[in-house]
Amino acid sequence: MGFITWIIFGLLAGALAKMIMPGKQGGGWLITIILGIVGAFIGGLIGVYILHWGDVDSFWNFRSWFLAIGGAIIVLWLYGMATRK
Repeated sequence: MGFITWIIFGLLAGALAKMIMPGKQGGGWLITIILGIVGAFIGGLIGVYILHWGDVDSFWNFRSWFLAIGGAIIVLWLYGMATRK
């Protein structure tokens, strides 16, 4: 269940991260969704191994939302830095 939840959180987190951090990252909505999924995984890993909060495992858990969106923002920022001209 955690893997599927991370993917769903990633879809939503990518969209929310793009709303929070708009800019010229490029790639369109497909890249934003993929980056959101990667960000949710990274947020989950940060939650498990660094913050010891647990992972992204429930839609009704505030920490899960925070980790998924935070991870998506980090990945979106890194992608923007890597693709800057």
